Amino acid sequence: MYSEEDIRRLAWQSRRGMLELDVLFVPFVNEAFRDLPEEDQDRFVKLLECEDQDLFVWLMEREEPVDPDIHRIVRIILDRVQPK
Repeated sequence: MYSEEDIRRLAWQSRRGMLELDVLFVPFVNEAFRDLPEEDQDRFVKLLECEDQDLFVWLMEREEPVDPDIHRIVRIILDRVQPK
């Protein structure tokens, strides 16, 4: 389980300096991260380790991640901002 300190650190790491990523990641950490199952929280932490250019093409839906864990968390983030 992630502590409030961990979540503050993740919020800081979510600030990537690329507006398109910041507007997705920062609210996600602050508003949705705590409610995720621990496996998905771990996936988000793994996602933050990826390169910004990869994150950008995945989150702009120009490509899909090959890694199934990364693919799942990208879909969770996108589904949150693109309700059906």
